[in-house]
Amino acid sequence: MHDDFSADGWGIETLAIRAGHDRTHEQEHAEPIFPTSSFVYGSAAEAARKFAGEEPGNIYSRFTNPTVRTFEKRLAALEGGERCVATSSGMAAILSTALALLKAGDEIVASRSLFGSTVSLFDKYLGKFGITTRYVELSDMSAWEAAMTPATKLLFAETPSNPLSEVVDIPALAEIARRHDALLAIDNCFLTPVLQRPIQLGADLVIHSATKYIDGQGRAIGGAVVGPDKLLEEVFGVVRTCGPCLSPFNAWIFTKGLETLGLRMKAHSASALELARWLEAHPAVERVHYSGLESHPQHALAKRQQDGFGAVLGLEVKGGREGAWSVIDATRLLSITGNLGDAKTTITHPATTTHGRLSDPQKANAGIADGLIRIAVGLESLDDIKADLSRGLDALA
Repeated sequence: MHDDFSADGWGIETLAIRAGHDRTHEQEHAEPIFPTSSFVYGSAAEAARKFAGEEPGNIYSRFTNPTVRTFEKRLAALEGGERCVATSSGMAAILSTALALLKAGDEIVASRSLFGSTVSLFDKYLGKFGITTRYVELSDMSAWEAAMTPATKLLFAETPSNPLSEVVDIPALAEIARRHDALLAIDNCFLTPVLQRPIQLGADLVIHSATKYIDGQGRAIGGAVVGPDKLLEEVFGVVRTCGPCLSPFNAWIFTKGLETLGLRMKAHSASALELARWLEAHPAVERVHYSGLESHPQHALAKRQQDGFGAVLGLEVKGGREGAWSVIDATRLLSITGNLGDAKTTITHPATTTHGRLSDPQKANAGIADGLIRIAVGLESLDDIKADLSRGLDALA
């Protein structure tokens, strides 16, 4: 099978099914799993050449495994990147990127609308090693520009944000990064390459928690970084040496998940938009955060750089935390869990779960109100999802 899939001009749906699989001599149709820790050589000389990097081939599954490689090649093709490095989780992808490309004295400028664990990683752990992070309003391009210094080496943003569905102008942010000789990394977890391709919009790196929509069924933990080969070689070095590697079995799950990614993301997005419009009209709901709504302040930008609006929305209900908890506790169908990206609709209270470790000022800066609920719309009947939410919302109204 041809290796250079992007050169064939295939559509993204085809790449998601065909890219990256080099059939073995067994001529298998489905992608195989190689659950092995190591590989053998025909001679001592061959082993020496491979360990020295003089000859390509598998060495040790911490950094060379055929199943992981298939997933990496497929995701790179989908994102339009030269290379992908898979990791043990989405957070491991961010950590590996930082360890590879930053050093003591460097600075990160990041959106204040980040996942809580990312903030903790930047502040608590990278900060211990002399890497400083400054946070700005995601959509305020003048704030990004003002935060730049000669020491700024990385700009980092999630777009749309979690859970307020805020959007950043990726081409404009990429221009700021280039002007200051910094790199731009975009977390594309919520939209996936089906709905947004940050590299085409000017980003240097794309970060994924494959745990979410790439898997699509809540089965496995993993992550990935996509970008130019030169930068990814540095990230690969971190994974090779430090060991935050993806297991072959999880890589196989993600590879199979990619096959249905296009169908799923379009279905998720259609249901989420209809649900957002329904919630916006409910008397117990004070505000709905979803970039697909015409009322969203960045709706026009989202339409311009996205091919859909994703499955995640936030709603603020009456009654603060007590009101939010009452709506969540009244559900019988929805899963009360902090995860998302599942075929099953999930619901959570960000202020006490996904963003619970942030300080009160950090929550306020990120817009994480006590009455905020996050819903990741799954693939169930939309009527059933509405009925499940109606119990708590109707009582609150």
